[in-house]
Amino acid sequence: MNQHIFFDNLTATIGALATGKKKFFSQSLKSQGFSALINNTEIHLSGKFQEGTYELEAETPVGILDPAFKVVKWHGNNFPTIIYHHGNNERPFDFRKSAKNTFFQIFVNSPEEIKANLIVVRAPFHNSSIKAYQEKMTDLQNFATMIATSVKLNEAIISELSSKGCDKILTSGISLGGWVTNLHRSYFNTSTVYIPLMAGTFLGELFIRSKYKKLTSENALKNAEALKNVLNFDEAFKKVNSPNVFPLLGRYDQFIEYQVQKESYTGHPVKVIKNGHITGALNTKALRNHILDVLQKN
Repeated sequence: MNQHIFFDNLTATIGALATGKKKFFSQSLKSQGFSALINNTEIHLSGKFQEGTYELEAETPVGILDPAFKVVKWHGNNFPTIIYHHGNNERPFDFRKSAKNTFFQIFVNSPEEIKANLIVVRAPFHNSSIKAYQEKMTDLQNFATMIATSVKLNEAIISELSSKGCDKILTSGISLGGWVTNLHRSYFNTSTVYIPLMAGTFLGELFIRSKYKKLTSENALKNAEALKNVLNFDEAFKKVNSPNVFPLLGRYDQFIEYQVQKESYTGHPVKVIKNGHITGALNTKALRNHILDVLQKN
């Protein structure tokens, strides 16, 4: 077993022990699909895009949620804009070097200046404790609505940027943020390009067949088809013909399995790094280089 596989397996085992009985979808498997959740979620933005944090309210099928975004760097409307979505249980506004924050490591801690406006999105349920987050994730509709809300916020930001004359917008994200990236392309496709990092379109497979299934409840595993019906969105993604998606996958990823998720991207160029999920997230140089390469070429 190589080190990349080892760390993914270890993380899944520790995660399963930490969640205990509060595993994913242990309380409820009832949920609307992504299309309905996106259509029934409302977020309103207005005002200038100045550097700072914007706390918002989203009206959703599960109540009022708390997404937010932070404009970290604003050069002007004539610069390209990168909208980045964080991974599961990250704290994207925490800029301490010790924080679990891929946005900070990729963009803020970059050895070179990135000549683009930088915006990072915080998903609902990521402004509280891990324990509170785990409690919410026992309900499938909470999980699906969390993703749908980030998708709708991404669209609201893009709409505002476009109205101000920004004509080059890149949507990217890692893991959880990668699913948001791909789902936004599936239902809106208003970003110039999409750069999903270690994600695909077969989200249900993450919970029922990858090593991550250790964190999935027994009831959900016994009702795998119901879970896939809510979470997989490969058909919607494939209906979008635009050559504007530039994914990155880890060859040894035990969560976002390469052999499974690469099928999401038939006909699109896939960058493959020799990492697992954990070591891939730590390989910020490779992630940064991929994003900047796409920025330069598009």
